[in-house]
Amino acid sequence: MPDRAPGAVTLTATEDTLTVDLADGRTISVPLVWYPRLVHATPQERNNWELHAAGRHIHWPDLDEDLSVEGLLAGRKSGESQRSFKQWLEAKKEGRGLTLYELRAYEQERQSMAGDQQEG
Repeated sequence: MPDRAPGAVTLTATEDTLTVDLADGRTISVPLVWYPRLVHATPQERNNWELHAAGRHIHWPDLDEDLSVEGLLAGRKSGESQRSFKQWLEAKKEGRGLTLYELRAYEQERQSMAGDQQEG
């Protein structure tokens, strides 16, 4: 059976660093710039996080951002595409929903409206 990453017990996100305390006593600190959604978050949004799967997954519901402890330990930066991040940031600035479902629904609505305008 493969070793599982230890779970997070708490975390702190400052303007430039994400620090995660693990159940096995280690502390991981990574540059916040690795995760653009966290960089563009308010302090309140960064501090609203949830732990899932025995602390192995971290979720920010206000940002629709998810990180794994395994990924942090491996030094993995965000894998989000520039296009996806641009859509997310535009939605955030406009106060729209930030989940993937909400972003896709908005994009489909925009395309539908553009098609209606071209027909009219």
